[in-house]
Amino acid sequence: MIQDQVYLSLVAPCYNEEMALPQFYADTVKIGESINKPFELVFIDDGSKDATLKILRQMAHNDARIHYISFSRNFGKEAAMLAGLQAARGTYIAVLDADGQDPPSLIPQMLEAVESGEYDCAGTRRINRTGEPPVRSFFARRFYRIMRKITGIDIIDGARDFRLMNRRYMDALLALPERNRFSKGIFPWIGFNTKWFEYENIARTAGGTKWSFWKLAAYSLDGMTAFSSKPIAIVSALGMALFMVALAIIIFIIIRKLAYGDPVAGWASTICIILFCSGIQLFTTGILGQYIAKTYTETKQRPHYIIREAQ
Repeated sequence: MIQDQVYLSLVAPCYNEEMALPQFYADTVKIGESINKPFELVFIDDGSKDATLKILRQMAHNDARIHYISFSRNFGKEAAMLAGLQAARGTYIAVLDADGQDPPSLIPQMLEAVESGEYDCAGTRRINRTGEPPVRSFFARRFYRIMRKITGIDIIDGARDFRLMNRRYMDALLALPERNRFSKGIFPWIGFNTKWFEYENIARTAGGTKWSFWKLAAYSLDGMTAFSSKPIAIVSALGMALFMVALAIIIFIIIRKLAYGDPVAGWASTICIILFCSGIQLFTTGILGQYIAKTYTETKQRPHYIIREAQ
């Protein structure tokens, strides 16, 4: 198929989605056919351990509009999205999850907004987090607020990776070569005009989330260190503040000893201070280590992913 014959590409990363794929396929094909333009579905099997690849093979065999890429192992969603965007041939490209939480019914409206020429991208955001644990929702909102302050990038609260873009927007996206990819920051960083579509949180079609609280926390830390050096400035300021506090305490102890001859007891408080300062040192060392690790990863120049099979 020649590139200019594909009008819309729908890219769907998949990881252990055997139960959700049939419904997702039916929904997206229905939407694709409704636009009356040639379209394709590009699935990325991110090293699934269930029957996801088997189902994708069957879909591609039965429907020439279906293409898939299967990784040699699990490389993560960021790598899967990148592979899908690189493989997409459409004039317009949409990225959405295969678990049913990104409603394909929004695609015609999103496509209309970008087709108008006024916008280069149509993004989506959830207006609530119904069904999520309260603790997770609380930290998610704090994350977006902190990210905006630290990075200076307008990362929208509740923004999803589900978005539709034109070729100009996607080419700018693919021009960023870094291996430590954080799409929630990359999307707004490249700029262009984006129209937002809101919808209420939708439960997964089947299966459970692949993102635990700690995985999300690690992902958040990756995002902060990928887009700003402010964490280093913060820990530097913290170190300076602790030094000033320690200096004031030393002066106080010397004056107290000279004036009153007080031997200044307090073994327990001394141990607490030592442990506190040691914890701060380890924390700041860890922040620096994050930047060093990212630099190390970039210098190795390893590929973002390895393809085992594609059609």
